[in-house]
Amino acid sequence: MKTYEEAMNALGDPTRRAIFEQLATGPRPVGELAKTLPVSRPAVSQHLRVLKSAGLVSERPVGTRRVYSVDPNGVAAVRAYFEGFWDRALTDFQVAAEAHKERSKG
Repeated sequence: MKTYEEAMNALGDPTRRAIFEQLATGPRPVGELAKTLPVSRPAVSQHLRVLKSAGLVSERPVGTRRVYSVDPNGVAAVRAYFEGFWDRALTDFQVAAEAHKERSKG
């Protein structure tokens, strides 16, 4: 599995983010993705290679085409990264709330 850093770097590009967001709604071949973007089909293929290398996208052959989809394992790494922030924020909030409660008693 790739790390969240690679995924975050890959998603830092607006075109790759747009491709990823389209794939989040369902698998698509390169040609279908390219029709909706302001870049060429070869550029879409290059962006897909970066997303695949980062572990965010997988591909499967369907006839003569390749169909791309979101790779849940790569998404899990990014999700775990952000959930770590949320967990720390909730813990910090709980500590602050308990400290406030103790100060209020006195």
